[in-house]
Amino acid sequence: MGGPAYDCLTNPLGAVRFSFGNALSSGYDPASSVGKDWGVVDLFRHYFSDESAISQVPILDSSSIKWVQPKTLVRFRGMIQDMLGNEFYAGAYKDDSTWRTNKFSDISHFPEGASSEMQVWERRLLYCVPVPGQNQWTESSSNELKNRFLDLNGQNREKRPRVDEEMTDSMESNTLEAGIDGSPFKKMKAGEATSSASESLVPRTDVASQCSAFPPATSTDSLPCLVKVYDSPESELKLNDVVEFLGVLTFDQNAMMDVDSLDEFSEAESVQMPSGKVPRLHCLIHRKLETQHFLHGSSLLTEFKSPQIFKEIRESLMKYLTGILGNDHIAAQFVLLHLLSKVHGRVDNVAVGKLSLNLTHLNRESMSIFGTQLRDALKSLLPFTQSIPLTVEYLNTASLGPKKDYKINRLVPGALQIADGTHLILDETELQPGTLNSVGVENAKLLKNLLECQKVEYDFHYYKMEMTTDVQMLIFSEGKSNIMPADLVLPFQPSQVNSSEVITPETAEAWRCYLATCKSLSHSIGQELQQVVENDLVAVRQTDRSLGSQDLSRLLTLARMMSVSYGETTLTLEHWQMVLELERLRKERLK
Repeated sequence: MGGPAYDCLTNPLGAVRFSFGNALSSGYDPASSVGKDWGVVDLFRHYFSDESAISQVPILDSSSIKWVQPKTLVRFRGMIQDMLGNEFYAGAYKDDSTWRTNKFSDISHFPEGASSEMQVWERRLLYCVPVPGQNQWTESSSNELKNRFLDLNGQNREKRPRVDEEMTDSMESNTLEAGIDGSPFKKMKAGEATSSASESLVPRTDVASQCSAFPPATSTDSLPCLVKVYDSPESELKLNDVVEFLGVLTFDQNAMMDVDSLDEFSEAESVQMPSGKVPRLHCLIHRKLETQHFLHGSSLLTEFKSPQIFKEIRESLMKYLTGILGNDHIAAQFVLLHLLSKVHGRVDNVAVGKLSLNLTHLNRESMSIFGTQLRDALKSLLPFTQSIPLTVEYLNTASLGPKKDYKINRLVPGALQIADGTHLILDETELQPGTLNSVGVENAKLLKNLLECQKVEYDFHYYKMEMTTDVQMLIFSEGKSNIMPADLVLPFQPSQVNSSEVITPETAEAWRCYLATCKSLSHSIGQELQQVVENDLVAVRQTDRSLGSQDLSRLLTLARMMSVSYGETTLTLEHWQMVLELERLRKERLK
């Protein structure tokens, strides 16, 4: 017996139609199911149930868009920058007595004849961009996959069963180019990749033309994508989520080829991006991404089974951090704990688990050495990193908070619309005396709110809304920052300048896996240690009456970070005492 009359990778729409036909023969009724999934999602989820199968699917980016074929399966990894609402389309129709479907396609097929039945279904539209601040090491080389995919695509074009080709030709020839007189679907023609039922069914502005008014993505060669999501609860995906979408690619290839390279786009062209330069992805399955999904050596994660392995990798990473920080071992300790922090709970307006760090005694000269080395190190260790210069000029002119533009009915992103897990460096060493204007005051307020509450204010013109986030914040300054009051202030005391250490790719990947694994560990304080911790906190408070509840909470956060840095999920007396000693040394420096 032969295989199925489709290939999920190079002919996903064939798989959609094939499964639709099977569902019809099993009693599926498009008229009563209102567009609900008939099993095609499970088909693709099973087909791509492991990472090795998913890795065969090309990732859509500014490089691969030049060779991937329309109507094939692709992945898009990005952040949801705007949610464009819902779109109506002709989901299913009767061709004579047979039901057919337009699901997961831009082109709406519809046969002639006023008696034909049609079902109008609904899908969500998400405007997605590459994750702001995503570092180069997270992107895998696509040359090998490109060659394999193009070879596979060519073979499938030759070997694809004739019955499937005839079905495709028949469907594409039955568009409403002739149409029903007076039908709103009359103008839908084959090849119009941006056409949808919603353009005619409801009096609304064309989504494709609205996308042309979007501001540029994070850089001129970053490729945005309009993702169309089916059968997914609205609560499942939210603004700023980092998601991998797997689905059918559609775009106007002729418009894409008007320029030789996406790298040649000017900023003005990006702002007025033609619809042909915004690919569409009809999502079949999706998953939210964690740091682990960006690791090329993710198999290493399974090796982190014993505290000894954690300890060995911790020691090597600490040696590296200490070296680039001029042999300041205490600074290296606090930087490591800072990198392992994350928001794991919220009580009222308090983000539990955050740990911002302010390294002081840095000036322009020392920043050019140690600040640059640390910034480069973080780029090589973390998937998403950003830097903001805290200068009067920047604060007075920058757009930090996202704002709603009702003229184009879109959310215009700001520099602080970033993904959870992003590391943000704020450089105050270039700050000169000056006066903040109204924009500068507002920007300073936004940054302070992000630092203290892990929230970013979105301006919807008629009202403002705070969105929660989880961003690690590191401040460089000469004296204690007055603009950004961090959780921890540590005077930086390097003793020498060390030459850059050559790190092997294997070592770098081990450190990345270590950081990702430690951050994902749960943590608790055993009953036997709770009383010890309570007694110590009381003693600390009696020694320094100026300490408040936030200071004591910070000690518990440090204890959590210290434990997980050794791969431990329960606090030990040794690690608690290490935290108390670190705090004592930090306080000594502050004197």
